[in-house]
Amino acid sequence: MTMLTPRTPTKLAPPGPSRRERKAAELQTRTRLVGERLASISARSGVQVLQEVDTSPAGLTHAEAALRLERHGSNTVAHERAPRWYLQLAKAYWNPFIAVLVFLAAVMYWQDPADPGVVILSVMVGISGLLRFWQEFRSGRAADALKELVTTTCAVQRRAGSGSAPTTFEVPMDQVVPGDVVKLAAGDLIPADLRIVTAKDLGVSQAALSGESLPVAKADTRAQDLGQQDTTDPVEADNLALMGTSVTSGTATGVVVATGADTYFGSMAGSLVGERPQTSFDTGVRRVSFLLIRFMLVMVPVVFMINGFTKGDWDEAFLFGIAVAVGLTPEMLPMVVSANLARGAVAMSKRKVVVKRLGAIQNLGAMDVLCTDKTGTLTEDRIVLDRHLDVHGNEDGEVLEYGYLNARFQTGLKNLMDQAVIDRVDEAEEVVVDARFSMVDEIPFDFARRRMSVVLARNPLVGDVAQREHIMITKGAVEEVLDLCTHLTDRGERVELTEQLRWRVTRIAEDDNRQGLRVLAVATRTIDTPRETYAVADEDGLTLVGFLAFLDPPKADAARALTGMADKGIAVKVVTGDNDLVAARVCADVGIDVGQVVLGPETDRLDDAELRRLAARTTVFAKVNPVQKARIVRALQADGHTVGFLGDGINDAAALRDADVGISVDTAVDIAKESADIILLEKDLTVLEQGVVQGRTTFGNTIKYIKMTASSNFGNVFSVLVASAFIPFQPMLAIMLLVQNLVYDISQLATPWDRMDEEYLREPRNWDAKGIGRFMVTIGPISSIFDISMFLIMWHVFAANSEASQSLFQSGWFIEGLLSQTLIVHMIRTRKIPFIQSRASWPVMVMTVLAVLTGLWLPFSPLAPSLGFVALPASYFPWLIGVLLAYCTLTQLVKTWYVRRFNTWL
Repeated sequence: MTMLTPRTPTKLAPPGPSRRERKAAELQTRTRLVGERLASISARSGVQVLQEVDTSPAGLTHAEAALRLERHGSNTVAHERAPRWYLQLAKAYWNPFIAVLVFLAAVMYWQDPADPGVVILSVMVGISGLLRFWQEFRSGRAADALKELVTTTCAVQRRAGSGSAPTTFEVPMDQVVPGDVVKLAAGDLIPADLRIVTAKDLGVSQAALSGESLPVAKADTRAQDLGQQDTTDPVEADNLALMGTSVTSGTATGVVVATGADTYFGSMAGSLVGERPQTSFDTGVRRVSFLLIRFMLVMVPVVFMINGFTKGDWDEAFLFGIAVAVGLTPEMLPMVVSANLARGAVAMSKRKVVVKRLGAIQNLGAMDVLCTDKTGTLTEDRIVLDRHLDVHGNEDGEVLEYGYLNARFQTGLKNLMDQAVIDRVDEAEEVVVDARFSMVDEIPFDFARRRMSVVLARNPLVGDVAQREHIMITKGAVEEVLDLCTHLTDRGERVELTEQLRWRVTRIAEDDNRQGLRVLAVATRTIDTPRETYAVADEDGLTLVGFLAFLDPPKADAARALTGMADKGIAVKVVTGDNDLVAARVCADVGIDVGQVVLGPETDRLDDAELRRLAARTTVFAKVNPVQKARIVRALQADGHTVGFLGDGINDAAALRDADVGISVDTAVDIAKESADIILLEKDLTVLEQGVVQGRTTFGNTIKYIKMTASSNFGNVFSVLVASAFIPFQPMLAIMLLVQNLVYDISQLATPWDRMDEEYLREPRNWDAKGIGRFMVTIGPISSIFDISMFLIMWHVFAANSEASQSLFQSGWFIEGLLSQTLIVHMIRTRKIPFIQSRASWPVMVMTVLAVLTGLWLPFSPLAPSLGFVALPASYFPWLIGVLLAYCTLTQLVKTWYVRRFNTWL
């Protein structure tokens, strides 16, 4: 059993129900009311339902349909609508760092409209927001374009007038109205909530609503008095076909009883639009932002006051304080984050992963729990014949042969299980249909008998003039077929079916059921007095041959993908609407330690604290409805986990929105794709695993930049505090400080292209504002030690100890500060020894060299006078090299201690 260690919750629960909890309650209430109405419709006869919706078996007239379309509105469910481009653009700039930088730029402009710092900050802010806006806007447009390519219609029976004969028309699904009579055939989508009026061999796939992989038989059970049991769940009603499901076999006619938001599908979709909950990425960015802003709010006034009192020039002190504020703010963070995410999105698109919301990439890297459905993810989403067993539970070719003959010779539409039998035989070539048999008659399937029979003629051998005998082959539900059997076949002998033998063969079928298999019984009867037609009454005195057991098989690579997830520290939990037996069997087949399967209704009896404890120790949840799925996700998040959810049905949409990263597939229902953050072009955990690695790389490069910049800037500001207190002039001009930040930040634009150590990618990674603060105050002061060393060197060795020589002092500190900031990147980017055990990518190396050369060139360049620089003597550079080597050595020693002490680095 997969055990999760509860993490410390990231925040205390607010008093009273949260917005998310209110949304969940709204979904539950609305879905319950719609379900109760549909259940009451299911309990009435077809005639009563037709009267209730004021229609007839011939359908509506065109005029009536037009009036109802105007009254009830379009047959569409609530969808997420992308905001207008200008709102998306404004949202791209809604970031605390950007707000700080805009404020500082405004203050600088107020002080001096010609200040180059205003242009520098404006360019950084503009590029950062535009990059994020363009990536998300382009992804949204691509999704909308795909949606517009699909136009879905359905067959509706309507009349020109009240006395006219009905005609079947193909109309767009959004124009279907209550009272319409809809014709269904294999492959059709159910356009609205229908009450079945007539049906033949109708099979409906309800996986999008219930998660059940096998199709469900549907019929007009009330009209034929077939004894449907009352149910409060419309999904379980035999005579309802619901929007969001599809026809897998057979034909039917149904009357529309609900459209749009009034459908069961729509009741769930309507509560899913609106503001999305905060994810771990959003929370992490916010906390880190405000941590750095708090440092700035403390440090900047202190620098301002010290400079004002010690130097006496309050205007200059104010400008210097603004420059320090810019220096302490990682102004390139929005740009680096956006570039990281955009690069990650491009890399993932090459691996068949479409990123709808950029922040989801980092959430994917932080994910430590993946909740997934079963059908199509762990399984192949198709039905195969798993076993063909005799009455002792042993594999028997005769059982397969009889099952094959029943499936091959029936004339009706073959369901998925019939086709599975045929496919199995065709692939293995175990049975050959030749001149031994010919078709005589069949007794079609119906929902009262739950079986079907074919009658075949056993053709005489060549030269044999004996009359041909007929053989009836019956296949169907175990209980119904067994009730008609008087004998069974035991090792080729026909043996009377005693009560003891009946109990034994029933146990065999039940054992297969408990293993998650759908079991059918196969029986035969030899008819010595053949005739041309047969009826239900002839299905008697049968001989049980054995059983056919079917399964949605696990994917061949599912076990390997799950192992890969586990190796990367991700616990996989299966949350499915399918039954517990099927879920347990599939999970066991792919190597999941199932343990105790928890059913959805059991979670309703638990409060939030109890559900948190249960969710931590449970691997498989079955028979779970949409509200329960979302509640399980929230319970795991409350334990401090970053939760991903992979699903493709309407029953997954609420959980997809609540998860830190919602993952869907391109074949999912629209509302699931809209609720998701990431869409897989293949429903494959291997593809998702590659996305996780990309997410962790993106996260690692982002946090790398934050820690490098925050610690470096903090060290510089601490150095400024010391210098301001003891040096009679400004240790560095405000413009120098801005230029130093600009050169350093430009060099960091290569960070998104850096590589991450393999060890880093093996574990989930989360935002840790406390850890960033600890890193900043531990590593930052190291630079201050060597800044102060350079102060002393400039003061005593080069006699830069008066206002007349302050430019020499400032130039010397500028170069040392910039080079130490730039080179320390290579010390911080890895917990290993840089250049020896771990080397940065070539883009980072190139940008480092360019930054170093720029720093060395500026004091000697034509720009030097305007920036306040002077040329440095040649004797300065050996001292610089010695300071930098000592700086790197001490940093490596502190890093080794830090890793041992806190067991973390980035």
